[in-house]
Amino acid sequence: MRTAILDVGSNAAHLKVVDLVPGGPIRTVVSVKEPTRLARAVLADGRLGRAETDRVVASVAATADEAARMGAAELIPFVTSAIRDAPNREEVLDRVAAETGVELGFLAGSDEARLTFLAVRAWYGWSVGPVVLADIGGGSMEIATGDGAEADAALSMPLGAGRLTREHLTGDPPDRRQLERLRAHVADRLAAYGVDRLTDGSSGHHAVATSKIFTQLAKLSGGRSADGRRVLERTALRRRIAGLAALTAEERARLRGVSRARARHILAGAVVADEIMTALGVRRLEICPWALREGIALRRMRWLEAEAGQANDIEHLVRPLPGDRLRAGPGRDKDEGPSGTSPGGALDVCTGVRVASRRKAQRGSSRTVFREGDR
Repeated sequence: MRTAILDVGSNAAHLKVVDLVPGGPIRTVVSVKEPTRLARAVLADGRLGRAETDRVVASVAATADEAARMGAAELIPFVTSAIRDAPNREEVLDRVAAETGVELGFLAGSDEARLTFLAVRAWYGWSVGPVVLADIGGGSMEIATGDGAEADAALSMPLGAGRLTREHLTGDPPDRRQLERLRAHVADRLAAYGVDRLTDGSSGHHAVATSKIFTQLAKLSGGRSADGRRVLERTALRRRIAGLAALTAEERARLRGVSRARARHILAGAVVADEIMTALGVRRLEICPWALREGIALRRMRWLEAEAGQANDIEHLVRPLPGDRLRAGPGRDKDEGPSGTSPGGALDVCTGVRVASRRKAQRGSSRTVFREGDR
């Protein structure tokens, strides 16, 4: 199945066309970006203006055309927090649908975190043990942790680098008081969400970061692990923050590893990264190249595998245990099935990714990225 995944974010609409074959690897056909440049242009109340909506429409039209040109059989289009959380979200989505024919969906922030975790686990495998990941976007920041294929805990917080820059770092460069207030705000929010309790000091957790903000901070800091993987060291990051704070956005854009599109927001991203590492009790984060788009591809792959029968090829061997051999395990009721399911309950290995706009959900319909489990 040739699948096109379209992620419309605060800086760009990023199209990734992949070939998904049950039992095979994800094969990237093409990756294309069209600028949206929403992070700086969002109005004070979070609304998108006409010019910003024009850019969203143009970027979606261009990437949808590219998906068709590459022979994609399906499109999975979605927006992240910059549009998802905008007060005029429905107006923007309706205009995109009317002018491009593409109906954009959206995921809850916690679902973004879970899908990103799915991708990170697939990238590293089981040998690294429990994983904790952090992702800083333009409007939100996600954290997820777990020791399985799926996250045990997933959080999304309004701590994106673009949002925080707009709300707290109004100067260019900002003054010391603005920076101090930003740091205190981020620390308070992380504490309120209980981030420090996710890892018990990160003992045994493989600490990972995704997103362009983390990647550019790692490039700026020059961190590498012993095997050559790019990492972000907390001590190196802290040394960089004071220097970033003294520069204008134009001056930051000339630094190694910092793109012009993120030069204004990289300072806020650095503060968030530092506070995340402090709250989690980690000294460094390893940069993972897979993130949300790859997580969506993996979820779609599981659906295709289930449809192909690969997920149920031992179903005919499964038998109930004779009643006289059943024993309740520690802390489990005899009437309770595995993991709290009812007797005879099935484990759903293909959890659906469904997203609905508030307005249309009230009418009984929904915007959908794709649906699973409704077959």
